[in-house]
Amino acid sequence: MKKERTSRRQNKIISVVSKRQKSLALILENIHDPHNVSAIFRTCDAVGVQEVSLIYNYEKLPKLGKKSSASAYKWVEKQKYKSVKECYENFNKKGFKIFASSLNADKNLYELDLTEKCAIVLGNEHRGISDEAGELADEKFIIPMQGMVQSLNVSVAAAVILFEAMRQRTAKGMYKNSEYSEEELKKMINYWTNKK
Repeated sequence: MKKERTSRRQNKIISVVSKRQKSLALILENIHDPHNVSAIFRTCDAVGVQEVSLIYNYEKLPKLGKKSSASAYKWVEKQKYKSVKECYENFNKKGFKIFASSLNADKNLYELDLTEKCAIVLGNEHRGISDEAGELADEKFIIPMQGMVQSLNVSVAAAVILFEAMRQRTAKGMYKNSEYSEEELKKMINYWTNKK
């Protein structure tokens, strides 16, 4: 029984790792509620986002528990930055476009091509993204809404945005072939297999 369970887990790991999207990343700027951050990590895992960048230069990085993220936190890589500039420069070097969610945007989510190499920026629950994060982004966009409220909870917004990215990428067949090299895949599979 244990061997069968181990074999099933290994097959699941191989399947999940091969669908991870190297060309889709998320940047969180000063999000203070640990429940929001944990919910966002769950969505990232569900959609296949492998890397989340955390910019904390105003708020304190919240302590994230395994319970609230249903262990998704351990399956998604985290990069910490002290400034927007440092974070954006890292993505620019790798050829990423940076799309920042903002209430002051001319484009809406459904006008973006989320199949290109892109990093999505989400800001603080109350202040949104910083002026710097908006100014240095390649595009600012808004989630179109038809009701009286002007914005969604940040974890809900992350889900809406990332599932739109998954829809576009699925339609383009981007989950069928891995974006990682054979060597990268082997390394990730080995690393995941040894996680507790």
